[in-house]
Amino acid sequence: MTTSTHLVRQRRFLPLFVTQLLGAFNDNLFKNAMVLFVVYSVYSSEAAEAKFSAIASTVFIIPFFLLSSLAGQLADMRDKAKIIRIVKFCEILIMLIGGAGLFLAWKGFETTTIAIPLMLVALFAMGVHSTFFGPIKYAILPQHLRSEEVLAGTGMVEAGTYIAILTGTILAGWIDVEWAALGVVLTAIIGYIAGRQVPPAPPQSEPEPLDYNFVRSSYHLIRQTTSDARVFEAIMAISFFWAVGTVLFIQFPPLAKNVLHASKEVASLFLVIFSVGIAIGSVSINALLKGTVSARWSAPSVIMMGVFVVAFYLVCRAWPPMEDGLLDVSAFIVRPLAVPLLLSLLGIAVAGGMFVVPLYAFLTTFVEKSQTARTIAANNIVNSGAMVIGSLVAMALSAFGLPLQEQVLLSAAMCMISALLGAQLYRSERAARGE
Repeated sequence: MTTSTHLVRQRRFLPLFVTQLLGAFNDNLFKNAMVLFVVYSVYSSEAAEAKFSAIASTVFIIPFFLLSSLAGQLADMRDKAKIIRIVKFCEILIMLIGGAGLFLAWKGFETTTIAIPLMLVALFAMGVHSTFFGPIKYAILPQHLRSEEVLAGTGMVEAGTYIAILTGTILAGWIDVEWAALGVVLTAIIGYIAGRQVPPAPPQSEPEPLDYNFVRSSYHLIRQTTSDARVFEAIMAISFFWAVGTVLFIQFPPLAKNVLHASKEVASLFLVIFSVGIAIGSVSINALLKGTVSARWSAPSVIMMGVFVVAFYLVCRAWPPMEDGLLDVSAFIVRPLAVPLLLSLLGIAVAGGMFVVPLYAFLTTFVEKSQTARTIAANNIVNSGAMVIGSLVAMALSAFGLPLQEQVLLSAAMCMISALLGAQLYRSERAARGE
């Protein structure tokens, strides 16, 4: 905690932290405002709502799969601070398009033919923005921080990310779309100003020619990065974690509406609790590990996550039906099963945060500093592939009529795969130390 307090006063960390926080906030304010508006105001079918939620997640993820190799090359071969400035300027232009889509949705101008396509275009562009910013936010940490500060810095970036998700999600569920339209543009402008304060971060090796063939470069990047068994195990464990998270996030809005008979404010509350929990887990794991980068707690953490997913499923199954109307937040929280439901959600998220943060810290500290951005980029490619698969699976299960609460069990099963990978990584870690 002392290290964390020290870092937030340093220019070598604070501008990056603020820039990342504002970017994550904007992503979630825009995406959730769009999804909640469409789920609650456009569609009236559980299958259609789940399908749109999955489509929105897939549209945002695809750029990570296609462009991460180029993003990693740029981040390792160019000044990272300059890339941040370019990316954050582009965010202003993207949010002008996205804000226009939200405003048109509010005005009711043929929502399905104008507003929704415009918002999906902006969402795809924000995915491109995040693809190029993602490798930098982790790769720049070992360059600007001392080795004993990297785990704390990574934990703070993760915690800040989920605090931003929390704030963006709250606002998306509580404000009207016209205010969301204004908010995303203003946030992009402030993020650009913060990004300009990040200190220079020149490349750690001689620049090489960029490979613009994303298929070839992605293949070579993954092959080169995962040649070390420990890096491969860490990437696969993180990927299964994000596949689980994708399935859960896709299910939350339609599940809240159709299974729990709750309003969009309650759906927003679910996402808020999830974000708070991951922030708690991200910070607390640093205390458990005492600043040491290790996968020691990875397997137990993700096993507990699976247990809480099963608890969430059981509460959803026991939730009593309602004849009509949707519960607002005040009516929802007084229901007998509301507290167990929210606690199970919180447990899922805390355990998830404790699982994933040491793995990200491992990826940025195990490899050479000149390779960190490309390692994170390779991780993003595999992660995004897993998340796309998770989105497609969720979409297919809804299309085949499998109830939403039954789909939750898929997430619990995937947690067990992550646990096996986390345990294997810790065994490899101990073997490398000669234990």
